[in-house]
Amino acid sequence: MEAQKNNPLHGLTLEFILTDMVNNEGWDFLGEEVNINCFKSNQTIKSSLNFLRKTPWARAKVESLYTYVLRERKRKLNRG
Repeated sequence: MEAQKNNPLHGLTLEFILTDMVNNEGWDFLGEEVNINCFKSNQTIKSSLNFLRKTPWARAKVESLYTYVLRERKRKLNRG
């Protein structure tokens, strides 16, 4: 448990991460940042989750992008 203390993704599901980014950043943002078809066409949470769960490199990119998005949100909040 101690190793997860500073992990911003700890306890978050892939579905939560994807839904949060779609709702706040949009499909276009995801498609630009992670070049995969399920973000550019057939834009559904379900199809994206199916692909990401089967494709470790794509999931890692999405998780890395989400970590960046969280840092940027926090930075913007701190600036006021």
